[in-house]
Amino acid sequence: MPNEFIQNSWDNMTDWDTVWHKQDEVRTAVNAVLGESIWDISYVSSRQAIEMELTVHLDEEAASHLCCQLPLPADYDGEGDRGTKFILYL
Repeated sequence: MPNEFIQNSWDNMTDWDTVWHKQDEVRTAVNAVLGESIWDISYVSSRQAIEMELTVHLDEEAASHLCCQLPLPADYDGEGDRGTKFILYL
């Protein structure tokens, strides 16, 4: 039983190295498309995804274009106080 608990706990842990690596890849892609325009980028464990808010508000065409350039599957997630928001799935 204890070994099973340890294995299940390990399987549910977040691989932070992977998260940080993916955030870096996303930042590089956004910088290439828009220049430095990320206000916030963070991992949200409840969604098992990365949330990102930009410093600019994009129109629908520009948001769609950015989603196509990102290294992870991404969706438009609304408009925040600072700019357009996206959700990126790990």
